[in-house]
Amino acid sequence: MTQENIQVVATFYKFVNLPDFAQKQEPLLSYCQSQGIKGTILLAAEGINGTIAGSRLGIDSVLAFLRSDDCLTDLEHKESYAETQPFERMKVRLKAEIVTMGLPEVDPNQQVGTYVSPEEWNDLISDPEVILIDTRNDYEVNIGTFKKAQNPQTKSFREFPEYVNHNLNPHQHKKVALFCTGGIRCEKASSFMLSQGFAEVYHLKGGILKYLESVPTEESLWEGECFVFDDRVAVRHGLESGSHDRCFCCGHPISAMDKTDPKYEEGISCPHCFDTLTTEKRVRQQEKWKQYQLLLGSRE
Repeated sequence: MTQENIQVVATFYKFVNLPDFAQKQEPLLSYCQSQGIKGTILLAAEGINGTIAGSRLGIDSVLAFLRSDDCLTDLEHKESYAETQPFERMKVRLKAEIVTMGLPEVDPNQQVGTYVSPEEWNDLISDPEVILIDTRNDYEVNIGTFKKAQNPQTKSFREFPEYVNHNLNPHQHKKVALFCTGGIRCEKASSFMLSQGFAEVYHLKGGILKYLESVPTEESLWEGECFVFDDRVAVRHGLESGSHDRCFCCGHPISAMDKTDPKYEEGISCPHCFDTLTTEKRVRQQEKWKQYQLLLGSRE
């Protein structure tokens, strides 16, 4: 990718009491737009969560703007890069939670598990007494995870408490290690597990993204790619863009092998949604794909 066109992708979150979060929406949206930044930022009483992309100057300016708030002076962020802008527009949304578990009483501002750096993570998860849990959703886990990690097979983070209640016991599982994409789900998951009586709960600081950025490939215990919520779809070690695409119909990540499946038709269906398409839905999808191709052609 050329230096002139490079897009800096910044991800960040912070659990912090923001009683005036609604008042921050418009000023933040206006400032991001003025800097040519696109992406999504969530604001809630419990904190902030965002992924944004743009020029080096624009990203630095927005991060400085955020950190000018007394509540966010120590806001940490992670960076990766994309060849083209991975977002279509800029959104700042007000939410009940910055990551939705559906249990408002779970408050990472009150208690969280023990942070473990990427450099120390391999030693922790190699401990035979540690149970390793991927807190992400099933479709994310399927394209990459840590060796020997348990997959809760959840369709949404709201299902994680039920998984814990039915599969884990604080008296039997003394040491639990959690991980997720950027660290945010783990903070809330660890807070929940501590509230349920689990004594030792650890989580990967900075999430999978920080691990892939920091740990050399030859030392890595990660297998596959890491799903990300933008047009890159997935990244691998060094945060290089991965090999997955996204189904134009259902949005599910698809691999090169998926594209060889008879159920895959570019722009129309993939093995994950083929069986749900009625004749009417297929006709509508064909028209959507046709309009999308025309739109791309008009931009060239």
